[in-house]
Amino acid sequence: MKELTTYYTNKNILFKQIKQITPKELESRRKIDIYAATTVDSKFYAIFILDSKSRFIRKNANDLMELCEKLSTYLDHNFKKKELLISSPLCSKAKEYLKQNDWSVRVDFMWYWKYNLSFFDKRQT
Repeated sequence: MKELTTYYTNKNILFKQIKQITPKELESRRKIDIYAATTVDSKFYAIFILDSKSRFIRKNANDLMELCEKLSTYLDHNFKKKELLISSPLCSKAKEYLKQNDWSVRVDFMWYWKYNLSFFDKRQT
């Protein structure tokens, strides 16, 4: 979670509350990290972090949107911002489909996480 807050802080987005939700709570078996966050200016974020080696296709985008609906129902709240942080190759149709449905897709988080985490580990020792 530290990497996530550092990443968004560098993008000038400050969270006052971040809650991690397990996929099991949403009755899903997917390997994905899910966070519900609130910024200091009261914008609600649904953040999904997906780290896989296989290509993210349109079917995965549909599954992700269903998972977001389950999250909204589970927390009884609609999210202003929905973000996907992804490391795998992304199909252009899936990306366009997500953008049409008000999703933000970020591919730079995984690079940031992999390289800056090792920087933080070296600095602490």
